[in-house]
Amino acid sequence: MIELNADIGEGCDDASLMPYLARVSIACGGHAGDAASMAAALRLAAGHGVAAGAHPSYPDRSRFGRRALAASGAEIAAWVTQQTEALAEQAVRVGLRLAHVKPHGALYNVAARDAGVALAIARAVAALDPSLVLVGLAGSQLIKAGQATGLLVLNEVFADRRYQPSGRLVSRETPGALITDPGAAAEQARVLAQSGLVATLGGGAVRIRADTICLHSDTPDALNIAQAVHAALNRG
Repeated sequence: MIELNADIGEGCDDASLMPYLARVSIACGGHAGDAASMAAALRLAAGHGVAAGAHPSYPDRSRFGRRALAASGAEIAAWVTQQTEALAEQAVRVGLRLAHVKPHGALYNVAARDAGVALAIARAVAALDPSLVLVGLAGSQLIKAGQATGLLVLNEVFADRRYQPSGRLVSRETPGALITDPGAAAEQARVLAQSGLVATLGGGAVRIRADTICLHSDTPDALNIAQAVHAALNRG
């Protein structure tokens, strides 16, 4: 069965989601999160036997890391390194080892299309720990950079987001970009898991590789979405 993951540590009700998840990406100071929230999220992951990883971002709390910042490859690598190390330090204290790194928000989306940014992130992750898995948008530049750097990668798809015909995500600013109906999210996840196809906004479908399915803890009705998606995936 394809795994279900979520982005957590962002001030939402993470505990209720944990029974349905196999993997979590934890905010580690860029767009959200501090030592206390990181420790709490890691304890939740440990208690539920869920793989935990870092969710580094542009350092932009005012816009929740959802605005791209002009930055050099060296700056991006430094942000990824600093934030991942901050989470790793907390993980040691609760007896966990980080499993993966997944960029957040605008950094995730820029790395999906910009080969230079993607390579800066992949090299930073490989330098930190070459056993870390790199999670990125399915088929994106970040996946290619991770593979070129020798990292294991996970092609990520989304239960609660709409897609463009290119296989990229529809911008959150676009009406209809978020899927907030649990049934619709579950159906999208089921079809992705079974066929690798996802409907695009406005009609049509695109084929993408799906290794891990994400839902967001800050999506409205996140708990019901998690329950519905989990049930759909278990039904096959």
